[in-house]
Amino acid sequence: MGQKRTIFFAGGGTGGHIYPAVAVAQRIMAVDGFDVQILCSTRPIDRQVLEPLGIAFTALPATALGLGLAKAARFMATFWASYRRACRLLAGRDVAATVGVGGFVAAPACLAARRLGIPVYLINVDILPGKANRLVARWAREVFVQFDRTREAFSDLACRVTVTGCPLRVQFDRPDPAMARQQLGLDPRLHALLVTGASSGAMNINEAVVRILPRLEAFKDTWQVVHITGARHIEQVQAGYSGAAIRHNVIAYYHQMADLYAACDLVVGRSGAVSVAEYVACGLPSICMPYPYHRDRHQYLNAKVLADAGAAVIVEDVPDPEQRADRLWRQLAILLADSNARQRMAAACRHLARPGAAIAIAEAIMAGADNMDLA
Repeated sequence: MGQKRTIFFAGGGTGGHIYPAVAVAQRIMAVDGFDVQILCSTRPIDRQVLEPLGIAFTALPATALGLGLAKAARFMATFWASYRRACRLLAGRDVAATVGVGGFVAAPACLAARRLGIPVYLINVDILPGKANRLVARWAREVFVQFDRTREAFSDLACRVTVTGCPLRVQFDRPDPAMARQQLGLDPRLHALLVTGASSGAMNINEAVVRILPRLEAFKDTWQVVHITGARHIEQVQAGYSGAAIRHNVIAYYHQMADLYAACDLVVGRSGAVSVAEYVACGLPSICMPYPYHRDRHQYLNAKVLADAGAAVIVEDVPDPEQRADRLWRQLAILLADSNARQRMAAACRHLARPGAAIAIAEAIMAGADNMDLA
């Protein structure tokens, strides 16, 4: 057997960037002839996700572009430091392709690949691409997107855009709800409400749910709560649940999210691109509370795709904590009490799901590498 070629993935800093890389990397690693390495950020979430999976990774020092001269100078310095390190890593391997997955790490690594003549691909799962992805798209042989509408966002660039859906990790192929119930001590006789702020947690969601705990007591005989807080918020949220009548399990993070989604009947969470894809893949009705501070409101637009299809309802994350909690409670109380509504939403999820995205993207990238060999 000949020497394996390497496919690099570049991106990270949030679960929404690192998880699609993992999803496609897992499919490629299952095929003889290719190795995988991920060029990620120095943020803890990247290491937290990648280390348990045994995927090789290198953290690049790139940082996000912030306001002010000092932050701009730091951005430029770390961009070029990341570019130089990526050049050394790529030049020292037989590289078949470099795949950008978004975030501030993607651009310097993909620029290095372009300068070295290595094919560049891009995975863009948000409905609207960020600045880094629009830059990388200029160099990409092919751009893989989740939503049909995303084609329009790249229409002014000379790049090939393919709608595949969002690539999901292998665990989503065969979720094991019994495993999540066992690990988290869930009562199989009760419905399960999942509250999550995605990989980093969401303080506004945490606070809203803690505020409505007295009202959730009305459902204590039929429901239980699993609340994923994020590492920074675990102690505060656990204190908020002290004395809560409804059965609950408050945790900072959970790795096997496919198992947990499959064990639950309803989720309250953010609407990042990966999150909404995971909801629909597991047929899980959702109350989406989009992150409110993005200028382009892309989480709201992600959620609207689900809401328009009947798979989700949207609750705005408004500034006033009492109003936020009241708005959440109005929607939550309806869905906790109405199993028929949840069943209709679950059916709508299954209509939206695109379970073959990770395999389709992996096959396209590997086929491109084979064609390059034959050229």
